[in-house]
Amino acid sequence: MAESVVEQAIKQSAQGPAKASGDSGSVEQHGLADQIAADRYLESKSASRGKGIGIKFAKLSPPGAV
Repeated sequence: MAESVVEQAIKQSAQGPAKASGDSGSVEQHGLADQIAADRYLESKSASRGKGIGIKFAKLSPPGAV
């Protein structure tokens, strides 16, 4: 399934630097907490699109019971 514009923007923002300056070049990476939060958000979006509801029902019966 195609990604939405918002998801693409979040991926590009998370992959790029948090700060950058010119001439001699200074770059600062996004913090680890921010990267983890972006990854969790994107994974939850893709998981919500999957089939099923994420719950499996099973009938349990004790051993020896008929």
